Amino acid sequence: MFRGNQLNLMMALVVSLFLLAVVFGVGFIALSPSASGRSAPVMITVFVVALLTALLAVIFLLRWLLRPYRQLVGEAERAPIAARANQSRNEAEFVLETFQSVIAQLQSQQRELERLSVEARARAASAERFSDRIVASVPSGLVAFDAAARATVVNAPARLIVEANGDVEGQHVTILLKHAPALVEMVERCLRTGEVYRREEIVATTSEGRERRLGATVAPIELVESGSRGALCLLTDITEVTELREQVALKRNLESLGEMSAGLAHEFKNAMAALHGYAQLLLTLEQDEKGRSAAAALLQEVRSLTAMVTAFLNFARPQPLDLSDVSLKELLDDCAGELSKLYSERRITLEIEGEFPNVRADEHTLRQALLNILRNAAEAINEDERERRVTVRGSSVEDDSGKRWVVIKINDTGQGIPDSDLQRIFIPFFTTKTKGHGVGLALAHRVITDHGGSLTAANAPEGGAIFTIKLKLPDKQD
Repeated sequence: MFRGNQLNLMMALVVSLFLLAVVFGVGFIALSPSASGRSAPVMITVFVVALLTALLAVIFLLRWLLRPYRQLVGEAERAPIAARANQSRNEAEFVLETFQSVIAQLQSQQRELERLSVEARARAASAERFSDRIVASVPSGLVAFDAAARATVVNAPARLIVEANGDVEGQHVTILLKHAPALVEMVERCLRTGEVYRREEIVATTSEGRERRLGATVAPIELVESGSRGALCLLTDITEVTELREQVALKRNLESLGEMSAGLAHEFKNAMAALHGYAQLLLTLEQDEKGRSAAAALLQEVRSLTAMVTAFLNFARPQPLDLSDVSLKELLDDCAGELSKLYSERRITLEIEGEFPNVRADEHTLRQALLNILRNAAEAINEDERERRVTVRGSSVEDDSGKRWVVIKINDTGQGIPDSDLQRIFIPFFTTKTKGHGVGLALAHRVITDHGGSLTAANAPEGGAIFTIKLKLPDKQD
């Protein structure tokens, strides 16, 4: 633009000089002595006309050259100016001041834009951190997958549930959820068809091979960046809830069974008392050795049946609990002393270790429950087992609601419990032993649940059965 203005100015100067040369040339000819007297007035007139024409041409040429500057000055006069120190400044200074003001306004707007941009980036970063905090604070496990079934988000609870170590983002669903094949199938079907699964209960296994229950919700999500479909998976470990639900159902079934059969058992006990009396009477009569042997065997069977009916009556008609402060360590030591003859005869070592705090319990019934479980553990170890040991471990835990519990795990080195029998071992009269009535574990289960606790059975990964007792501890005193 500057070079164009220089060219226009040079052309104007050339034209002006040309017009002036023409004027001076005409004037020189008109005023020269050689001009004739007749042509002198004409030449003078031509000179004057040429002079006026040249002046008008120069004036119009200057106005044409100065038109952009006049427009610039007009725009500058209409533009807002903060302050004018001196109105008598010339136009060049005024235009310079206007340009400086415009530049200052542009710089101010640029700074404002930079400030707004910084604030926008800060808000975006804050929103991202807030979103991350929400994902991290969700109590359920949350896993998000992209269209290729690769994990993009895995929060801390989900890492615990799927037993993930290290950086798991980018892992395929078949690797991340390898212990839950049913969940893998649900995620893959959701990615393919968009199907939604709500509060599904699935079975998963831990790295140690133990079974646990998971509650899962799988739903499709639209990925804005790629326009494809992903999947969002919410996981909750409901193993304890499921076990508690099964415990409650079993307790109700056992209560119904006890109420129904208590009357019949009472009648049986009356009949056993009569048979017991007749058997003792037979022993007092004169008879040969064979008769006395048969009478003694009859008396022994009657006593056995009486003990069985008495145990069942104790199960069917529980007495109110007489609660007191009970030391679990002393109670277990007493049980070990009472069972020492049985453990010694079967060459089994009983180990008691860990933490055993005091609990509020009925000492008599709790002792009977522990004796039944410890006796069952010893009888579960066959004679041909090389390792012969029963271990009792105690510990204190606190659940999510702040309640404190003592957990007692009783583990034997036997062959374990068949999976088909795990749900039936606490049912009265169910037994896999050649001797016994199948009431001991049922009675122990009822006693523990009456104390507000739980008794579960499972097979330990290293072999043998493991019985887990949970009893509530007293609240902390301020």
